[in-house]
Amino acid sequence: QVQLVESGGGLVQPGGSLRLSCAASGSISSIDVMGWFRQVPGKQREMVATITRVGRINYADFVKGRFSISRDNTKDTLYLQMNSLKPEDTAVYSCRAVTGMTTYGGQGTQVTVSS
Repeated sequence: QVQLVESGGGLVQPGGSLRLSCAASGSISSIDVMGWFRQVPGKQREMVATITRVGRINYADFVKGRFSISRDNTKDTLYLQMNSLKPEDTAVYSCRAVTGMTTYGGQGTQVTVSS
């Protein structure tokens, strides 16, 4: 079992920055991939960025050059640094962890980009 708790969301103006955190607990050593996803009401969840156990990173095209995913293994925490935020980045952001055939997800944190 893996538990995930996100934090760091909020209201930010266009062009601003936020850093999201995802604290993991439980069977951390069994995690193969972790990632950030986002969802807007009425739309499908979409992948934002993922990072594998060996550090391979993948970004969605719409965040390349603006967002950065990282992890601190000493703190069992996953981060998403979001810069140059746009109104269309408004969504609930959640982190997910994959262990073998099981995917775990957190409750999510709201990010609102508005002036």
